[in-house]
Amino acid sequence: MSRSSKLYNSDLAPTPSSKKNWGWFEIFNVWANDVQSLFGYTLAASLFLASGLNGWAVFAALILAGFFIMWLVNLSGKPSVKHGIPYPVFARVSMGVFGANFPAMARGLVAMFWYGAQTYAASTAVALLITGVTGIEGEVMLLGMTGVMWVSFIFVSAFQVYLFWQGVDLIKKFLNFSGPAVYAVMIFLMIVIWVKAGGGLFSEVGTIFSGGERTGGFEGLGTIGAFIAVFSIMVGYFAAVVINFGDFARFVKNEDEMRKGNLWGLVGNVILFSFITLMITGGTIAIFGEYVSSPTEMVAKVDNLGLTIIAAFAFFAATVGINMVANFIPPAYDLANLMPSKINFKTGGLITAGFGFIIGGMWVAVITQMGLFPFVNTLGAILAPVFGIMMVDYYIIKKEKIDVDALFDDSSSGQYHYNGGFNYKGMLAWIISGYVAVGSVWPNILILGLDDFFANLGGGGGYAWIIGASLGAVVHLAISKRS
Repeated sequence: MSRSSKLYNSDLAPTPSSKKNWGWFEIFNVWANDVQSLFGYTLAASLFLASGLNGWAVFAALILAGFFIMWLVNLSGKPSVKHGIPYPVFARVSMGVFGANFPAMARGLVAMFWYGAQTYAASTAVALLITGVTGIEGEVMLLGMTGVMWVSFIFVSAFQVYLFWQGVDLIKKFLNFSGPAVYAVMIFLMIVIWVKAGGGLFSEVGTIFSGGERTGGFEGLGTIGAFIAVFSIMVGYFAAVVINFGDFARFVKNEDEMRKGNLWGLVGNVILFSFITLMITGGTIAIFGEYVSSPTEMVAKVDNLGLTIIAAFAFFAATVGINMVANFIPPAYDLANLMPSKINFKTGGLITAGFGFIIGGMWVAVITQMGLFPFVNTLGAILAPVFGIMMVDYYIIKKEKIDVDALFDDSSSGQYHYNGGFNYKGMLAWIISGYVAVGSVWPNILILGLDDFFANLGGGGGYAWIIGASLGAVVHLAISKRS
């Protein structure tokens, strides 16, 4: 076997059977941490309030999205369970041994962007705790953030660096702890809000379930259109983890454990967390007379020190958890894939942390102006075609047969060398479908009448992930020869 230093290091090497020690509970907690973040809460609550659908329809769309995502990750995780390879190495099958660097770095850049956003989000929980205990709020110092917020942001950044520097095993232990712990605290928070709101909670929940005005990009959509948009936005939210799920599946004992973890972890967590979100949202509207989008602001308004301490812990653990799952491990592998001889897992993590610090520092003053739904949809649109290309290539074109040794071979005779290490057909499929998918969010970049079509379709680009993944699969299959 020829192992090129341009393609191979110990972090990218197939996971040996002796180190495949993850079971269904570890996968369950990967999803628990992914679902429970502050952004996850805000997104779920916004969908209940902005879509104009009644609550049952939103619930149905969220649950359907959970089952659909479960099917997608079962597809993307299977090759990694079987062969022990991470996402950037698997991408070499469809993109070429060097061409895989492009989708790998696209995923890495998206993850680094989210890493900064989630680091900022986690810091708001620490800031909530500091202000609750000391009473100090501070004044705005730089980029829209107070001194307390900067101290909190730096602390969270340093804590995450320490956590990943200890390796995947400590990250696994943290996820296994924070997943159940956060649920215990969220249920407690729901009960406190419920008691404080009294009968008004059920009145507000009933109002939410009766449907309301469509806002936030849902304007002009009918019931079916809004339902599909809610479904697609949730799929887009999980798109980053869907595409690189192999980074976790490579550590799972067998496919049955992965499927069991995905069922309970995805569908189960989406149902439970959506219910908790709905009840807390209804309760806060009853208490404060308005929707409070930020959970940390909501807890601050309740003004109870004990609750503040408990909630700050929960929000911090949940958001750091998703950062490890979705936004640290992927770019660490992706950067290592770019230069295996010079960048390993830990070095890639430091680069991610540095880039994320800049993004998080700019979050309040610059990036939030973009809006939540377009932000989620644009990131999903960039990654979606890669998923469609990889899946159709592996399951239909390659018929689930790959040569693992050849994935680390850069010789011109290598099976995945294609044309100079690049599979131009796969990359062309990505460019075409990615252009259309991103254009469904921002129609003004499109031509040939597609701009008017997507502008009239509405939904704020909520269909972007499904359009991108489907088009990527179709285009790649159409221009590639079956072997």
